[in-house]
Amino acid sequence: MCQGGGVKTLSLDLRERILTSYDHEEDTRAAIASRYRVSLGMVKKLLQQRRRTGQIGPQHHHSGRKPIIVASHHRQLRGLLDKQSDLTLKELRAATGLACSLPAIHYALAKLGLTYKKRRSAPANKTVPTSPKPGGHGGGGKSASTLPGWSSSTNRGRRRT
Repeated sequence: MCQGGGVKTLSLDLRERILTSYDHEEDTRAAIASRYRVSLGMVKKLLQQRRRTGQIGPQHHHSGRKPIIVASHHRQLRGLLDKQSDLTLKELRAATGLACSLPAIHYALAKLGLTYKKRRSAPANKTVPTSPKPGGHGGGGKSASTLPGWSSSTNRGRRRT
């Protein structure tokens, strides 16, 4: 059943043979699964699918995670950004009432080719003067950061002998 790490879809012919064997009561479901080298779960799912839908073909289009943000949400996001282009992701999520992550909204907007405001608006930080540096203004004084006998580079200065 497994080749190369992936599960192969059962052919329509094999599905029909499994169901024919079951319908003719040739054996138990487990024995039929063993004979056709499929899992017992596959036989059960095939029977359930036929009972529920009347179809026995593969149903890949029904598999996978369902999207949270659908076409109606895309229209809503586009409309919100048309009215007010500086909405943040948080504001867009609140306005739409979506229960999803902020990156999910980001990817939906990127898919639509829309942009959004990256940060919330806030007043500029207040600039406060810092304390004065020792030595005052100008560069005529002795540097307090270099010790006597050391150069200003990372290498040690010459030793006095």
